[in-house]
Amino acid sequence: MLHAIYLMLGLLASNASGQDAEQVHVTVLEKITWQIDSAKMVLIPSGSFSMGASKVESESFMKDARPSHAVSLDAFYMDMYEVTLGQYKQFLMETNHRKLPDWVSEFSPTDKHPVVGISWTDAMAYAEWAGKRLPTEAEWEYAARGGQDQQLYPWGNAPPSGKQCNYADANADTILKQGNPEFNWADLSIDDGYTATAPVGSFPPNGYGLYDMAGNAYEWCADWYKKDYYSYAATKNPTGPSTGKWRVLRGGSWSNDLNLQRVAARGGFYPASRLNSNGFRCVSNTLGK
Repeated sequence: MLHAIYLMLGLLASNASGQDAEQVHVTVLEKITWQIDSAKMVLIPSGSFSMGASKVESESFMKDARPSHAVSLDAFYMDMYEVTLGQYKQFLMETNHRKLPDWVSEFSPTDKHPVVGISWTDAMAYAEWAGKRLPTEAEWEYAARGGQDQQLYPWGNAPPSGKQCNYADANADTILKQGNPEFNWADLSIDDGYTATAPVGSFPPNGYGLYDMAGNAYEWCADWYKKDYYSYAATKNPTGPSTGKWRVLRGGSWSNDLNLQRVAARGGFYPASRLNSNGFRCVSNTLGK
């Protein structure tokens, strides 16, 4: 019996047909291995980009991602992969942090899968232990775009066909219906090969060499979430609203439809929640330990 809650942030299902994605050119950037958790990280260069929904993303479910606005960021290092179950187990062994929910193994069965069942406070605790931090929402979107501006997905503009990311496909349909008989947003025409999460790096990287920036596990960001934040956001290294009730989640997951795989799509949830779709990755502004 499944014990998890299924996260869906009120977005409409899309009936767009899957197509093969555009060819992604991967920029060769500096890479390091972080000593504490052995995470491979890549240097994301400083620069500016248009944050938010592109001109063609006029759908109502993209309302919170408007208006598109120019943002400038300093350089930072980002984990190439989502934090794995194996890395999180190391963190638990070396700290007195609370254990993972028992059901996590149903969705992430090996140490190479992304850790899920993670609250925002759990993610923050891991990042502090590792000597890193959670990305801001702006850093996350800039990195997810992989050097391309205003595209719909981390790989380009073609919707996922099962080859680019792990999302709610025909495989996920059965397991999701066990948790929610009313579930109806899986793309039954798509087979991405996985029922729940996939081992990290199972799909091609984006232009910065980052894996799973769409799908697999939703990723916590440092910011508070507010629907209208883009109407007054800072343009240089923004860190989000000063207060709020929800924390930002980005990137969609194995249990979400293709709308939430869009690089500009915004989501948020209660920071104490521990869902089977929620994980994270870390960043740092220094070379590491």
